[in-house]
Amino acid sequence: MPTGAPLPGPDGLLRCPWGLSTEDYRAYHDTEWGRPVHGDDALFERLCLEAFQSGLSWLTVLRRREGFRAAFRGFAVPEVAAFTAEDVERLLGDARIIRNRAKVEAVVANARVLNGWAEGELDALLWSYAPAARPAPRTLADVPATTPESTALARDLKKRGLRFVGPTTAYALMQACGLVDDHLAECCARTALPDTAESRV
Repeated sequence: MPTGAPLPGPDGLLRCPWGLSTEDYRAYHDTEWGRPVHGDDALFERLCLEAFQSGLSWLTVLRRREGFRAAFRGFAVPEVAAFTAEDVERLLGDARIIRNRAKVEAVVANARVLNGWAEGELDALLWSYAPAARPAPRTLADVPATTPESTALARDLKKRGLRFVGPTTAYALMQACGLVDDHLAECCARTALPDTAESRV
């Protein structure tokens, strides 16, 4: 079997190899990653979490997700936009999250930018960069780290004043939110798994 090809899980179904390394990854792979996400707050959450992941393992972020949600008040854009310098200091003392000052401050700054946008504007902007359908990757080696679309999206977001949105982070966001489907061609998530409803949570 080629390196990076789908592997069978305990239930015998083939999955992307990364989705079998831990139970946390398996649940995320099976129920969320690559499924379409809509709604400004939901997309803001994903944007923030991808920024926090920069330079770290996604598992580190995933295992702190509920802590992030509590600390950032469910990633409701208006609420985070109202955070003060005292809130930033509170967050930097919160062991439930990744305590990186630059990233925490970027979340608050990004919320302030987005709070001035019309409802649905973030959703519409991100999805405007969804590429045309392309052949499914056969192995992990076929999955890119960046694409022309993610580079253009990152450039657009930065131009609008958002931070921590480089091309790699933008592409990870596109993968996580279903703008692209990078499940491998034989992965069961492409055809066999239930609960394919779009996420707005």
